[in-house]
Amino acid sequence: MKVLVIGPGGREHAIVRSLLRDPNVTEVHAAPGNAGMAEIVPTHAIDANDPAAVTALALKLDSDLVVVGPEAPLAAGVADALRAAGIAVFGPSKDAAQLEASKAFAKTVMAEAQVPTAMARVATNADEAADALDAFGAPYVVKDDGLAAGKGVVVTDDRTQALAHAQSCFDAGGTVVIEEFLDGPEVSLFVLADGHTVMPLAPAQDFKRIYDGDEGPNTGGMGAYSPLEWVPENLVAEVIERVAAPTIDEMARRGTPFVGVLYCGLALTKRGMRVIEFNARFGDPETQAVLARLKTPLGGVLMAAAKGQLSECEELRWSAETAVAVVLASENYPDTPRTGEKIRGVKKANRLDGVHVLHAGTATDESGNTISAGGRVLAVVGLGSDLVEARERAYAGIEQISLEGGQYRTDIGAKAARGEITVAGTATER
Repeated sequence: MKVLVIGPGGREHAIVRSLLRDPNVTEVHAAPGNAGMAEIVPTHAIDANDPAAVTALALKLDSDLVVVGPEAPLAAGVADALRAAGIAVFGPSKDAAQLEASKAFAKTVMAEAQVPTAMARVATNADEAADALDAFGAPYVVKDDGLAAGKGVVVTDDRTQALAHAQSCFDAGGTVVIEEFLDGPEVSLFVLADGHTVMPLAPAQDFKRIYDGDEGPNTGGMGAYSPLEWVPENLVAEVIERVAAPTIDEMARRGTPFVGVLYCGLALTKRGMRVIEFNARFGDPETQAVLARLKTPLGGVLMAAAKGQLSECEELRWSAETAVAVVLASENYPDTPRTGEKIRGVKKANRLDGVHVLHAGTATDESGNTISAGGRVLAVVGLGSDLVEARERAYAGIEQISLEGGQYRTDIGAKAARGEITVAGTATER
């Protein structure tokens, strides 16, 4: 099987790495890829958001399967163009990708599917935003309705700041979704879907804020770990029953079947499990941690999903190890990241026991040096017998790497390793 992976980031590097471990996958290509992917597979410099360019490349390579990584190509209709050309694709149509591309649409689907989620209002101007903020009270949660690469959400006790974020979205021609604040620990669960059948991956937890202690602005994600020892035993079954299956059924009922991965962002609140958000693709950096533990060959599962045959797949098999992914970001991320800096020490990190490095925002300069080319530059993944050892290995790896002005969090998975995460009552109370 020949597979083409679309996207430039750490998530795609993790997917490529997993596909290369599948004995039935004979060839993997990436477009546009990054410096890390270019070391292990052929890469192709195309615009990943251009449906015609992606389709032409897939046809030229005689690809059996195309895996679309990021949200922007999905929202641009890349999967639709590939399907129209008769190519199997793992990734939802433009219409189905609205589950991520529009927070308001996702709320409508959740309401119709009776999925437990935060109460919310859509605001189109400052007066509506002010009314909604006052109705829900602090902490205020304001979300840009459109795609914002994980950075369009403001959670604050400062009403003025909340209104300012809403106004910036209005000024850009958008709308906002204002929600009640959900307390409790957060969980990420990826669910593969083929339009009617769903299959869960292992839960993970990611860290959105830039600084230790969950301080500072939201980012695309600064690290993640999996599995989660502290979640209720029946959480995954409950998410399938109350969230994923009803949502996939509702999308099919609407005539827009969802094929790909439904990312369920969850809060385990005092009142039970609630959906914070949906994404229409693998989350980054959770994918880096989750796929590091997957023992089932990935290519066959993704092809089964693309062909509507997930029900024929066996349950996924997982390593008993724990994985921790720590993101190294550029100076001044998430604002205007400094790029073009040399990255040193990646080979040293990769030589450590239980450590591998996944590139995200990297490129190669004219002299052949690996340089930073984005906000999140790479992720160091540590695998260990438990969370303590996995953390030690991930941080031993990141200490080998130097990037001028680089920054990373030192507390990825730390609270869980100390046994400090608790779920109020039971996460499954109705």
